[in-house]
Amino acid sequence: MTDAPDPLEHSFDLAARQDQTDQQLETLRDDVDEVKARLEKVARAASRAPLASDDSNSAETKSFVEGYLRQGRDHEVKAIAGTALADGGYAVPQQIDAAIARTLTEISPIRSIAQVVQTGTSGYRKLMSRGGTASGWVGETDQRPATDTPDFAEIAPPAGELYANPAATQAMLDDAAFNLEDWLVSEIATEFARAEGAAFISGSGSDQPKGFLAGAKNRSEDSVRAFGALQYVGSGNANGLGSNADQTLIDLVHTLKSGHRQGAHFVMNSATLAEVRKLKTENGAFLWQAGLVEGQPDRLLGYPVVEAEDMPDIAAGQYPIAFGNFRNGYLVAERTATQILRDPFTNKPFVHFYATKRVGGSVLDSNAIKLLKVEA
Repeated sequence: MTDAPDPLEHSFDLAARQDQTDQQLETLRDDVDEVKARLEKVARAASRAPLASDDSNSAETKSFVEGYLRQGRDHEVKAIAGTALADGGYAVPQQIDAAIARTLTEISPIRSIAQVVQTGTSGYRKLMSRGGTASGWVGETDQRPATDTPDFAEIAPPAGELYANPAATQAMLDDAAFNLEDWLVSEIATEFARAEGAAFISGSGSDQPKGFLAGAKNRSEDSVRAFGALQYVGSGNANGLGSNADQTLIDLVHTLKSGHRQGAHFVMNSATLAEVRKLKTENGAFLWQAGLVEGQPDRLLGYPVVEAEDMPDIAAGQYPIAFGNFRNGYLVAERTATQILRDPFTNKPFVHFYATKRVGGSVLDSNAIKLLKVEA
């Protein structure tokens, strides 16, 4: 005769099993929480800018700002960044250089729409095809005739040394609450944008970029690629945009090939823009269309308008309006590293920060940008 199971022992057995199950569930919850924490950490790291998550770069930036820029100590910078430059300055850390580049793109009108390339040397060259490669149709077993030799042109944007020289008092630098890094980035980018804004439009090409207004040719000339010389459309009036300005602007738009019109912009200064905003079609509709959504640009004939104050005003013989795909039409080439020299001696009691950067620019494809000229 078998003994009957003890109910008390059975209940203890069930309780032990329940405890074991609870422990296993708790372990699983801990594992899940750990995995979730790791995923959230990875997601946060991915959402941050790579520069901000670089500990070594942050250490370099802090040493550069607090040691060299604020207090004038250079031994810490040498230990991290290496040898100083020949003129006594230093190449700024990558984090500061990237911040200057971002700010510069936001406030420099032509840079924001042009093709920008970074180079590690003072010069840059690009090979462009002028065409000449023939094509045709043949049968499956027919002879393939020889094609013409392609015609190439070398683009070497003229460059110059761009500099800014902002100043601060030693009292400002001694103030721990003064954000030296943000102030310096803003000052350098603002001065760089002011100088290069004029050069990209009307620069001579002598120790500075060559602006896209530096050369223009008559609309009746051949429209083959003439690197550096832009075609223009006349306004029909010797002193202004003329009574048929709406039609002239439409003509200007359609001098550009359809491929270039994708991504094209109007470029003009605010005085010209004030006149353009008053233009109407024959039906009384304004050519100007204000952006209805925040962040969306205002448009003229359906194309975004970029305000560049260095464009000429409406006057006889001037080119007040440009229209084109500047990403394809204008090239900005710059050496990547911005260099800074701390100068507390030249203009006491001010401490100057002499920043330099080598920047070049030129027309890349004259078919991609067209101009409107004020002429009869």
